[in-house]
Amino acid sequence: MRSAFLFMWLAGICLFSTAGAQSRLVIREDATLSDSLRAIVVRMGLDREFDVGEDGIERISLAVIDLYDGADPRLAGVEMGNFIYPASVYKMYVAAAVLARIDSGWVRRDSIVVVKEHNAVDRRSEIPDDPRPLLQADDRVPLHYLLDLMISRSDNSAANCLIDLAGRPFINDLMHAYGWHGSEVTRKFLSRRLEDPGYGDVPGTETCARHAAEFLYRMEKGELVSHQASLQLKNLLGRQLDRNKFAAGLPADAFFYHKTGWWSFWTHDVGLVDAPEARYIVACFLPLPENQALQVYPELARQIHALLQRPAR
Repeated sequence: MRSAFLFMWLAGICLFSTAGAQSRLVIREDATLSDSLRAIVVRMGLDREFDVGEDGIERISLAVIDLYDGADPRLAGVEMGNFIYPASVYKMYVAAAVLARIDSGWVRRDSIVVVKEHNAVDRRSEIPDDPRPLLQADDRVPLHYLLDLMISRSDNSAANCLIDLAGRPFINDLMHAYGWHGSEVTRKFLSRRLEDPGYGDVPGTETCARHAAEFLYRMEKGELVSHQASLQLKNLLGRQLDRNKFAAGLPADAFFYHKTGWWSFWTHDVGLVDAPEARYIVACFLPLPENQALQVYPELARQIHALLQRPAR
């Protein structure tokens, strides 16, 4: 049985490598749109260096892919190649890898996962009004339940279980296959003293707005792992319960498939906006504590959305 799993793992890596090599993304970069985005960032006082404590100085990382003309998407951004701590945003990378495991037959959506004691780290729900109980050591829960918890509630315990299940080497081989070097998943969501052997002193996880936007673009095209996996991930992102960041500035008729992340000095929101007059991907990484970022996000979203509006089809 172990040799069969090893074969499927290697086959999956070969599949990712072939897909990545044959279909590198080519998206037209629009300098004029980037200039307009920078003007918004400047007006809002976000085009500056931010003090992030012992990590030093950080800058915004913002990317947009305008999908209004599906045949000619436009990529633009401000410091979109700047690598930054992503907080819980990288849970969407973990979800993609788990869906790849399911796609290959290595595991089933209804497989039962036992929660290990050191992975059960949450002491309160990230979404206070979510009625689902916190995961506890030795809980036995279906894989699909963990996926939903990790994305919709940003549950750290669920994420730790799924990082173990997918395996960090597998997750990062997937990221590399699509060219997203530098966005490796290095850490779980727990103290370094609780990390698995070999991971106690690894660098923290980072990503950049461009990688996050390209990830979502592949998802929307049905080219992230597979068409089915892309649809499943989009469905999970559509169940996001945290709507007080970029989502707070969107019009009522806009649907937002997204993943948020916040911790310490960082507050982020990345997703696909689907509205009658605008359709785009936005990846916004703000080096601001959540209480400050919540004062910024609604107006930032309104201005970016207005910039990308066209006549409704």
